Amino acid sequence: MRRVTVVAMLLLATVTACSAKASDDKPQPVAWTKVDVGPAEPVTLTGHDNQLLIGLRHRGAKVVPELQLLENGTRTPIAVKPNPASPYAFEAIWYSIAYDGKQLLALGGAAGGAHSNTRWTVWTGTPRTGLIEHPQNFFTFGGQDAGDLYSAVITPSGSALLGSWGGVETGNDAMVWLPQADGKWTRQSPAKTVLQSTPSLLVGPSSGTTLGESIVLVGSQVRLASGVVAQEATVWQSAKLNTGWKRIVLPDPGGRSQAISATCTKDCVISGYVDGQLAIWQLDASGTAKRLQGVPSIPVGDKDKLPPPVIDDGKIVQVIAQDNKVKVVSGRDGHWTVQDSDGPDGQPTAAVLMPDHKLYLIAGTSLWQTTFS
Repeated sequence: MRRVTVVAMLLLATVTACSAKASDDKPQPVAWTKVDVGPAEPVTLTGHDNQLLIGLRHRGAKVVPELQLLENGTRTPIAVKPNPASPYAFEAIWYSIAYDGKQLLALGGAAGGAHSNTRWTVWTGTPRTGLIEHPQNFFTFGGQDAGDLYSAVITPSGSALLGSWGGVETGNDAMVWLPQADGKWTRQSPAKTVLQSTPSLLVGPSSGTTLGESIVLVGSQVRLASGVVAQEATVWQSAKLNTGWKRIVLPDPGGRSQAISATCTKDCVISGYVDGQLAIWQLDASGTAKRLQGVPSIPVGDKDKLPPPVIDDGKIVQVIAQDNKVKVVSGRDGHWTVQDSDGPDGQPTAAVLMPDHKLYLIAGTSLWQTTFS
């Protein structure tokens, strides 16, 4: 009996020691601090060098949207000037704001009309002069063939608005709008390019960014050939602005996959899902893509948003929600860490890492900040 007791005590001590070690090895939660942006609700983040643009809305109030510039710890309002003849500009919500250090290009939207479709507004300017709204013809973004808009981008070769439009043959095509000298925007034909849907292949990009001179769209394509429906995470990349488009199907797409967001510097890091679980890919400048291995199994649904991944000294950081709790996934191919968060909850929608290693995050209805050492 005494021998059994000694063995049991040894086993208990071993289990206790292992449990303590496992507890000690668990990554510490990321501590976030709420950033005061006033009474409005943050909806977009755009970073350039040490400048952070914060797009804001007043929920439930038909008030001109706000834009703030955060630089060296100081928040400065940027003037927002709607055109008096454009009623939807006065209640627009920022969808996307592009900034290259000089010029601003903003895309706003407000529900309106008999069917409550989004009425789009386009704004340009600079942080010093403010944003000025440029009214467009109704059929520029609206009408029976209208699709969606999702991104404003600025490249060294020019600006563009990105979205979708009724297909030349079927479904929706990926669409690019380019500016004219008079402040109007014009749809560009996707016919006979990889942006066009066909009866056997439907294109479906849902967000866009830039890589040097090129535009990068991410989303998925749906194959309809031979009676089999296959949805594959896909990237569309131009050579320069709206020319020289190529399509890159991301590897290891599983049974169903979608690319949701991307960050591009020297190459691109793309986040999405494969078979309902978080997936991350890298796309190099030559157009070669690989799916990163060992990414933690965190559920991602069709309607979930993933902020663009950020790169911190070569380490990939993806903020994601699981059960409405914010988690931070970080690491490299095959080596990842998952940390809980102290502070924010709700769905993360935007994340920007600044040169001082401060990470800004919109989660729920608040702006948060943490610092990576």
